[in-house]
Amino acid sequence: MTTFALPGLPRTVLRLHRTALIVWGTFVAAVIGWLVWLNTVTADRGEREMAYCEHHETCNILTALNYSERTGYIGTLVCYSFLAVAAWAGAALIGRELESGTAKLAWTQGVTPVRWLTAKLALPALLLTLGGTALVLAFRWGWSAHRDLMGDDWTFADVFVARGPATVAYGLCALAVGTLTALLIRRTLPALGISLAAMWLLNFVLERHRGSFWPTLTRTSATRFDLQNGLWQLTKGHGADGYYVTYHPQSHFWPMHLVETGIVLAVAALATLIAFRLLPRRTV
Repeated sequence: MTTFALPGLPRTVLRLHRTALIVWGTFVAAVIGWLVWLNTVTADRGEREMAYCEHHETCNILTALNYSERTGYIGTLVCYSFLAVAAWAGAALIGRELESGTAKLAWTQGVTPVRWLTAKLALPALLLTLGGTALVLAFRWGWSAHRDLMGDDWTFADVFVARGPATVAYGLCALAVGTLTALLIRRTLPALGISLAAMWLLNFVLERHRGSFWPTLTRTSATRFDLQNGLWQLTKGHGADGYYVTYHPQSHFWPMHLVETGIVLAVAALATLIAFRLLPRRTV
């Protein structure tokens, strides 16, 4: 009977960072478990409350409100989990080994710098992809399962990211940016802070320009009007032809989301390329 065993270098990386692996696995399991609880126990109670309120003047919808609010919390956790990845990559994964000299010791023991960095990136990237995909699938299920109880709109910044592959892209980008920052600075705490700030800034800029990732639609009318729910209104005003509104319908979610995902992955690829180009200078 044959057993699967990781090669020496990946096994070493896994052993060194097993605490981070346990924390990541626990986070993914806890979030999915929380979603399952909300969409079974809490959602059932909330729907019973809403049904009761349809036939009674006095009623309590606290459970329904809690369901919507807590689902929103989960979306926030899923969306911004990349910040923790950036901090960890900059500090523990790369920065600490460069600062302590552990990396140079490994390079003198028959492990080339390229192999070392490849192993450092490949295993975390795989685990981030698997865990991030599980979180996205779970959140998409939870977010759409009981829409009658939900207040979160698809245009909310955290919901927008958490409902698709941009979650995985941000995680991979945080890994690459944290690695590059650590190679540039070679100090644990500064690398942690700068990696965190860089990823926050990237997300902030893309969020501010998200509405321009796909052509908008425009509606005009001679009189004032309001858009129906589920549309993302960008601008409105009064022109020569009457009142106008530019907006994104919900059908624009995937084009916009995929454009943002592509941008983030391009940043990740660029940061990774620069990190490997910079690596030879850190071996002397």
